[in-house]
Amino acid sequence: MARVYEMAEIQLKGEAPAGSQVEVDVMAEITGGGRTLKRKGFYAGNQTYKVRFLPDKAGIYHYKVTGIVTGEGTVEVEPADGKHHGIVRADGTHLRHQDGTFISTFGTTVYALAHQPEELTEETFASLEGGAFNKIRMCVFPKHYEYNKNEPAYHAFARAEDAEQLIFYDNLGGERSVQPFDTHRPDFDFWETFEAKLSRLFEMGIQVDLILFHPYDRWGHSHMTQEDNLRYLDYVLRRLAAYPNIWWSMANEYDLFYDWKIEQWHEIEAYISMNDPYRHLLSNHNCFLEYDYGREAVTHVSVQTRILSRVAELQKEFGKPVCYDECCYEGNLKETWGSISAKEMVNRFWKVTVTGGYCTHGEVILENDIVTKKQQDDAVLWWAKGGKLKGDSPARIKFLREIVESLPAPLDPYPTGLGKMALMSGEELSGMINALSEGQRGFFSVLGRMNEKEKLYHFLSEYTYAGHIGEEVYFYYLGTDCSARFCPEAAEGKSYRAEVINAWDMTREVVSEDYQMGDEIRLPGREYVAVLLCAQHSSISPDDSSERVTNG
Repeated sequence: MARVYEMAEIQLKGEAPAGSQVEVDVMAEITGGGRTLKRKGFYAGNQTYKVRFLPDKAGIYHYKVTGIVTGEGTVEVEPADGKHHGIVRADGTHLRHQDGTFISTFGTTVYALAHQPEELTEETFASLEGGAFNKIRMCVFPKHYEYNKNEPAYHAFARAEDAEQLIFYDNLGGERSVQPFDTHRPDFDFWETFEAKLSRLFEMGIQVDLILFHPYDRWGHSHMTQEDNLRYLDYVLRRLAAYPNIWWSMANEYDLFYDWKIEQWHEIEAYISMNDPYRHLLSNHNCFLEYDYGREAVTHVSVQTRILSRVAELQKEFGKPVCYDECCYEGNLKETWGSISAKEMVNRFWKVTVTGGYCTHGEVILENDIVTKKQQDDAVLWWAKGGKLKGDSPARIKFLREIVESLPAPLDPYPTGLGKMALMSGEELSGMINALSEGQRGFFSVLGRMNEKEKLYHFLSEYTYAGHIGEEVYFYYLGTDCSARFCPEAAEGKSYRAEVINAWDMTREVVSEDYQMGDEIRLPGREYVAVLLCAQHSSISPDDSSERVTNG
């Protein structure tokens, strides 16, 4: 028995493969829902073969498996349960499930969740049940970095028995000599444990941005041959592609693979795109050098940057959803990336979210009594291992999530004031200036004389962050400004319910039931204030749940 938008599985018994346990000849022809599909199977150990598929219509599905194991039968697929909505895909610059509902992602980071013991994993899931996050970034391979050096119980593959030692320098500068992995021999204990965590996350309504490669390594995973890389991907795609909550992140900080050429990444990108029958979201995360998000197979921007004003710019350039998957972490580390305050973490979420982007959180709070190197290596920091959330930002992120999910549709950027100039070409800017009255033209003509470098520095400074939903909703975030009066733009001739929101105190106050363009709103003169305008008698109803996901 299976349901629409949930993974269905066919199991067959047979002798273990005589050769590769990855490159197995198992193919299923599945007919149902008005079409016939072909899906590759995989060997799951214990003389068991599996074929997985993701039904999008209810009914009886007939299957016939051929290859080194054979069999046929039926799978009954019931209608969707209303809790799950199918794979998330890009819809222009927004994200939408298979059933048509939009989703706004509020992400967090637990890189090595796959390699933590059961007790710590349970603490992590308990923290995620708090409801702040509906997306998590995590790795397949274990991670070797400061504050994250525990030895995993399992690896994705067994060690090669007779291969020569692999010698390399790890990301912390230490010379390593290890036995290479045999990508023909999966470690089935690892994959079963890993899948149990993926299934738990699915039931919690959490998207998994699965990091396939990363450079933080002491075991040799980041130094496999390209042939091994593609064989590993073959197994991942056969085994995991039918999970509806998976996204593919080719790498965390792909540009720190110092000895890889860009063509290697392009080959990996093409391999995933061609061999994923469900076309999950696919991108590549950077440290310094941003990936080419304009490439056809890349579905969204996955960027690391501290410049929070780029959502509209990146949307305009690529026409795709923009995910700020790393913008520093709430914490108290000596490293600058791990020492922003909870207020600044929340501030960054609001800036990205209000302008129509998607943001990802991380937490690295080190207890004061942890002082020795050994204590630091064993410490449990959320960003690395999970456990308990200690910071003050998740509750505020949940508050923002609840507001955004109450809106009738996703937000688009709404550049205001001088910020509009950031998206204008030289020709557009000149046309705008020439159309102004003579009295205004003199001031704005200075902007027309700015070179590209001057425009970049000026226009990427802090302005009011704003988004809108047509003429029905306008959402303004003032960040660290302490304005006491504000005249937000809105559609001429419409009346709006105006609400003043404090992002940090988590308060909401209706200040007008009849706000109109040109009116003045009194503000408390404090940081982290937002103004939400919702049209009265709107043709778009916030109760229209058919177009909006509110449960993650």
